[in-house]
Amino acid sequence: MNMEQIDFTKGNGLVPVVIQDNNTLQVLMVGYMNEEAFEKTLAEKKVTFFSRSKNRLWTKGETSGNFLYTEEILSDCDNDSILIKVNPAGPVCHTGSTACFGDETSKGFIYELEHVIDQRIENNIDESYTNKLYIKGINKVAQKVGEEAVELIIEAKDNNIELFRNEAADLLYHLLILLKTKGVNLQSIEEVLKKRHKK
Repeated sequence: MNMEQIDFTKGNGLVPVVIQDNNTLQVLMVGYMNEEAFEKTLAEKKVTFFSRSKNRLWTKGETSGNFLYTEEILSDCDNDSILIKVNPAGPVCHTGSTACFGDETSKGFIYELEHVIDQRIENNIDESYTNKLYIKGINKVAQKVGEEAVELIIEAKDNNIELFRNEAADLLYHLLILLKTKGVNLQSIEEVLKKRHKK
């Protein structure tokens, strides 16, 4: 995306910017950018706003170290507002919360977990259970998914919802490792489900 696409004239030189977590898709905060802040964000890959209260450019994290590293920048259909998907380096809100709209939600966490699994495997973390299982290969990973599926089925026949939820979580976790082992990501599975839904 380039600066020419954004219409800074409608808001007296400022456009609203929605910040969204790249993994969980949670909306983290809203700020404003002028052309200079937008250029700096593009160049440095860290979100910089125009602070209306400070009347200057303000890079999120310049004091706290909780920078917002840009992954994707999109403009809306009128080119007068921006959505930036980021990887936050820490809590986003000045109160210490994950987001300015409240605490972290568990909705969408499965993508954060997928990211953690990727990192542990790609960085070959020796003490990581995830990495140890991955190194054993497809047969062991698939076997573990099968075991967890059977355990979930057994718990489904009982009335202990807490145990059932834990077994479901175990199955999902190991399924993510299996997907990684096969070189498939969760989004591609969602795409299959979406195509089926459209039919």
